[in-house]
Amino acid sequence: MPTLTRQFTTPGEIQPDPNENLTTELWRREKDTPNEPILLYRQGDEFVPITYGEMAARVRRLAAGLMGMGLEPGTRVCLFSPTRYEFTLLDYAIWAAGCATVTIYETSSAEQVKWIVTDSGAAVVICGDDDRRKVLESALADVDADPVVFVMDGGGLDELIARGEHITDEQVMERAQSVTQQDLATLVYTSGTTGMPKGCELTVRNFVWTVTQARSILTEVLNPDAITLMFLPLAHSFARIVQVGSVATGAKIAYSTGLDKLTEELQIVRPTWLFSVPRVFEKVYNTAAQKAADEGKGRIFDLAAKVAGGYARQREQGKVRLGTRLLHGVFDKLVYKKLRDALGGRVEYCISGGAGLGERLGYFFSGIGVTVLEGYGLTETSAASAVNPPGRVKIGTVGQPVPGASAAIAEDGEILLKGDMVFRGYWNNPEATDEVLLEDGWFATGDVGTMDEDGYIRITGRKKEIIVTAGGKNVAPAVLEDRLRAHPLISQAMVVGDDRPYIAALITIDAEEYPRWAEREEIGLPLEQALEHPKLLETIQEAVDDANRAVSRAEAIRRFRILPNDFTIEGDELTPTLKVKRNVVAARYRDEIEKLYA
Repeated sequence: MPTLTRQFTTPGEIQPDPNENLTTELWRREKDTPNEPILLYRQGDEFVPITYGEMAARVRRLAAGLMGMGLEPGTRVCLFSPTRYEFTLLDYAIWAAGCATVTIYETSSAEQVKWIVTDSGAAVVICGDDDRRKVLESALADVDADPVVFVMDGGGLDELIARGEHITDEQVMERAQSVTQQDLATLVYTSGTTGMPKGCELTVRNFVWTVTQARSILTEVLNPDAITLMFLPLAHSFARIVQVGSVATGAKIAYSTGLDKLTEELQIVRPTWLFSVPRVFEKVYNTAAQKAADEGKGRIFDLAAKVAGGYARQREQGKVRLGTRLLHGVFDKLVYKKLRDALGGRVEYCISGGAGLGERLGYFFSGIGVTVLEGYGLTETSAASAVNPPGRVKIGTVGQPVPGASAAIAEDGEILLKGDMVFRGYWNNPEATDEVLLEDGWFATGDVGTMDEDGYIRITGRKKEIIVTAGGKNVAPAVLEDRLRAHPLISQAMVVGDDRPYIAALITIDAEEYPRWAEREEIGLPLEQALEHPKLLETIQEAVDDANRAVSRAEAIRRFRILPNDFTIEGDELTPTLKVKRNVVAARYRDEIEKLYA
């Protein structure tokens, strides 16, 4: 057990009813508010509601299908699907049948699908569409696994329901009510940046306890008047906690039909709150900045952004200067309202997780009237282990542990977490479990950070990603990479320099922004022919110079290479939550890295 230099436990823990499981709230709300809408799906140019009564009835019949197949409690059922309302119905049906959901990202490769299905021992796989079915068939072509397969778009759910025609609703309810908090709720395979994913065992208790604490501090976000647009993958534990929290509180979920429809669907749904990873918030900012530059209003936007950040900082300190207040009022009509309208016009809160957001974006969004509640968690901690509560936000931090949870900083800077959100262990992997589950219930996160006296945590990097140069200097790449990605023209950045004489970076260009920038700079070349163009190199050098201002001279980026292609999930360079897979990129661009030190 490492020595702890600081420790904090957030008071106010609420103990859930020991008999409550993941379907309890659904049945309760079916009884109390059967006609209240809870899920919304797109049909044409509108979103059609599904009420609690309708949801509960569908869940029971889907659960009856699983029971009719002879599935016993604890059986694993895979969901291999994009984000859609049927995912939620099936998730609850699997829980009602006493089984455990195994999620597979829609972008997973055949190799990853094979690993997850075989490692979990899943008896059933439900695919979202025929494309996913084809990947599954390819994945299982040379293995003994032979799960029963249903395809949602191919009438698979009707087929599943037909399997349970002889199972009564009463039998389903009896099975659902027999589920205890010690039972396995889900296996979520971590989309790690190295090696094959590990299956995190999250129990019913993990979910129920975490949602109970989140509800107590996020009442302004999760309530019957709230609605969000779900566009993150439901295969991720962050979205699953939002799903369970929404069903438990009456906060409505509208399901996006794809990121390419996001702008349009924000106007239709007009959500009151959103949740996402930092890259999406960066994209919102960068797109607005680039659009203003294209219209010849770049300086106005830059000033508006500066005023927004200044306004938020001064308000945080307790007094907004008169000049700042006046400018803020002008820019609210000219700039900020347009940005709020782009999000649908009603968003008051956003929750950001999955990686650090950074102070610049936090103050900017706060200044335009959208409060970003940055949070922190891992799949192993049920996604939500810390968050900034409304009214007590410390921008630049990921907040305090949720009520009843503890955080500590080890002697080497590693963040440790403890509480009922911590997972049971890695499926079929006791060695990996022993590495992270320490004495007295502490979980070693692998993240490095600091914590103030009020328990607010700042993330400074990943323990395994800390770069040690040949001169012995420790460098946290996240600080530099976050600043680089803030530039509208930069999509991704990966800092290198382990055992090297200095720090360098691989940089990719945003394919959407490049054509506009090239037209403005009168560069008549496609990106692949402009990698060494003086104007592009000069622009990226300016971004590198800005990033270097955040660190010491010894930590600064000395050289960079612009890569011809962006990092993608499909190319296996990014995880589904848009984190760079450093080992994959390092191997793929080994020659480019060598050139940085030639």
